[in-house]
Amino acid sequence: MSHILNSVNIQLRRNVYAYPCLWRHARRTICCSPQTYAGEGDQGSSVLGKRWKDTAETVVIGGGCVGVSLAYHLAKAGMKDVVLLEKSDLTAGSTWHAAGLTAYYHPGINLKKVHYYSIKLYEKLEEETGQAVGFHQPGSIRIASTPVRVDEIKYQMARAHWHPTPQFLIGPEKIQELFPLLNMNQVLAGLYNPGDGHIDPYSLTMALAAGARMYGALIYNPAPVSALTPTSDGKWDVQTPHGTIRANRIVNATGFWAREVGKMIGFEHPTIPVHHQYVVTSTVPEVKALKTELPVIRDLEGSYYLRQERDGLLFGPYEKQEKMVLQDSWVRDGVPPGFGKELFESDLDRIMENIELAMERVPVLKNADIINVVSGPITYTPDLLPMVGPFQGVQNYWTAIGFGYGVIHAGGIGKFLSDWIMNGEPPYDLIECDPNRYSKWTSVPYLCAKARESYGFNNVVGYPKEERFAGRPTSRVSGVYDLLKSHASMGLHAGWEQPHWFYKPGDDAGYKPSFRRTNWFEPVGRECKLVMENVGVIDLTPFGKFKVKGKDSVKLLDRLFANTMPKVGLTNISHMLTASGRVYAEVTITQLAPGEFLLITGSGSELHDLRWIEKEAVDGGYDVDITNVTEDVGVLGVAGPKSREVLQKLTDEDMSDAAFKFLHCKPIKLAGSSLRATRISYTGELGWELYIDNKDMAAVYQAIMEAGQKEGIDNFGTYAMSSLRLEKGFRGWGAEMNCDTNPLEAGLEYFIKLNKPADFIGKKALQEIKAKGLKRKLAYLSVDTDNIDPEGNETIWHKGKVVGNTTSGAYSYTKQQSIAFGYLPIELISVGQKVEVELLGRKYVAMVIPEPLVLTEPTRTRLQKKAKSRV
Repeated sequence: MSHILNSVNIQLRRNVYAYPCLWRHARRTICCSPQTYAGEGDQGSSVLGKRWKDTAETVVIGGGCVGVSLAYHLAKAGMKDVVLLEKSDLTAGSTWHAAGLTAYYHPGINLKKVHYYSIKLYEKLEEETGQAVGFHQPGSIRIASTPVRVDEIKYQMARAHWHPTPQFLIGPEKIQELFPLLNMNQVLAGLYNPGDGHIDPYSLTMALAAGARMYGALIYNPAPVSALTPTSDGKWDVQTPHGTIRANRIVNATGFWAREVGKMIGFEHPTIPVHHQYVVTSTVPEVKALKTELPVIRDLEGSYYLRQERDGLLFGPYEKQEKMVLQDSWVRDGVPPGFGKELFESDLDRIMENIELAMERVPVLKNADIINVVSGPITYTPDLLPMVGPFQGVQNYWTAIGFGYGVIHAGGIGKFLSDWIMNGEPPYDLIECDPNRYSKWTSVPYLCAKARESYGFNNVVGYPKEERFAGRPTSRVSGVYDLLKSHASMGLHAGWEQPHWFYKPGDDAGYKPSFRRTNWFEPVGRECKLVMENVGVIDLTPFGKFKVKGKDSVKLLDRLFANTMPKVGLTNISHMLTASGRVYAEVTITQLAPGEFLLITGSGSELHDLRWIEKEAVDGGYDVDITNVTEDVGVLGVAGPKSREVLQKLTDEDMSDAAFKFLHCKPIKLAGSSLRATRISYTGELGWELYIDNKDMAAVYQAIMEAGQKEGIDNFGTYAMSSLRLEKGFRGWGAEMNCDTNPLEAGLEYFIKLNKPADFIGKKALQEIKAKGLKRKLAYLSVDTDNIDPEGNETIWHKGKVVGNTTSGAYSYTKQQSIAFGYLPIELISVGQKVEVELLGRKYVAMVIPEPLVLTEPTRTRLQKKAKSRV
């Protein structure tokens, strides 16, 4: 150990010349002043000698790999007048010091597409642009050295087989063959991606810049943005020392300067720089002697990555959260002026535990000299996912920020955003990266706590139903949170704390994740039985809630939604579609009074949906008032066959089935109280929803619970709600329907009124889809499992071939069987058709069954009345 420590020079810049990749960057940093660099003819990116453009279709701010990729893709797609502004040098910031890893693997379903596109682009970029990119593809192996890690690999494999990504589960012998320098002690398996590797970030960025220029984009640097001013027609005046550009849209792609740019227009983007270190060794004789390049290793238990760098090794650890360092001063005080290609002072003490684990796994490291320790800023968001897309609350402002893994995301995100900008809708669903998933509740303390947690959790086991608890609760707590928190397992939903399930005496309480049925399984069954037989109460406050009113409210909503608008006092389920006919959102709409509507959407799509609604209102010139009331209004669901009896005790309003029917809405006054609430019934099993001022929610909840004692009232959570939803065959947005699906294949025909007079968005496309016929459709499946249930996104097989994927799954406690929704080819959707669902490396027999498995409460009640009348 002393040998390794003595060989390290802590100040990277003193030793940077020994590392050729970094030498290129250091040479420019040390030798070139901004003025000199700006005039270098080989870069061709200076405003000097170029005509300054006063107008642009799109101005991309930031010259790292992500910003340059977007400029490249927009120009290649045919957009004229694409301008990129870089404050200093291209690659300044996180790009230039990145380790450059490229990996197909990502647990996110559609982020797999981003990674896949990036790698395929990088393979061809040198040929297209004539610029070398230094792309190495020796493959990569994620090492599993515990049984739970093997389960994790199998879990992820089940979600990869229906993607084009080449990925394999390999054993110790194959791992040793691919990486002969490994100590194989405790190695059980590996996840192998043969196309993975690493690329030189500087060369990649310069190749993308060359391509952008080749297709007509202009790149100005140094050209720092000093101000952003919106115009009355939705455009932007982008001010720089060289002049002002009037842009139709702007894209913030400024890395760790994202907060500074956001503040220019009033946004506090939740991004924070994290100190990330990696170590480079001198030549290792055993590495030099190899005939082929070593694959990249990710030792998950050691929490580091390791790859070959020339004849040496490079390894980068993710230290534990109590040791890692945030550059939180930049959040408070801003990034120091002029910071670009500088680095932080390294600190080997923080990573010594990881170094020791790396030396144990790769013994040749013990005798290797460390010639460089790179410590630079990488940008984190609270959940370690980037913020990609247009922003709610302002016109034509887009972001591509918060990239913890910018090199592998750059190509795919550039293409994704380019397609969205050019076509007016996202090419596929990527709501987990939507910038509007954060809002004012995302405080700086929350940001710091979550970034620290995310960094420390980089290589922890990724379980289904994963929860992370740092920084919680936020300011978003419902009026009943304090009453429920002591006996509920809480989940975070768009900043809100919401009960997943409830403890009883004798239960195995606490958060205990697993790939199989775990401690919540029996309690959730108890809650489902409660709702099916008696009456339960659930906190649904995280729903997004908007009020739309005004002269043109009906016209606007008729344009936005494929269903007809409900009459006053009625509710329906409606869908917003994209122009190509895909499902952008599912919303419950109630007309409270003539021209006044209450819109309810899911917690995770609150500002995602609001932005879409506001954009159409502005673009169409509709005279409406749109108000987000999500924070102010609490929601309680009261469900079950005895729910009417309980609620009747609280009001003089006639709550009988004849007087208060399914999908009706009216204000009610609670007996002996000045409180008022609104009931909306739209899902049967979640029969009543009371909308209450958040501050009054606790009092209403306690009144309901007291009134229902005779009926056996109790709480239930979202896990039970999910099981009940699937039993009834209800589709869920984000699962059965999203921007990857159209409503016809999702089985939503009932809610799509192609014959309504209004020309709703997506109507023409749906008519064409219907005329051509569907190639796949949503199927309802029973799955013969043991101690595991489908979650969604698992691969579906038939006769040894991949034929589709599940969208969601659960255990039906009512019917005592596992069930799932899944997309299958038309020829395989007949009732009785057998297929296989892959779960943890095993293929379980599944069968297409009629839906629903369990009738809704209104249907059961109606059938019971018919049976009684016949008797």
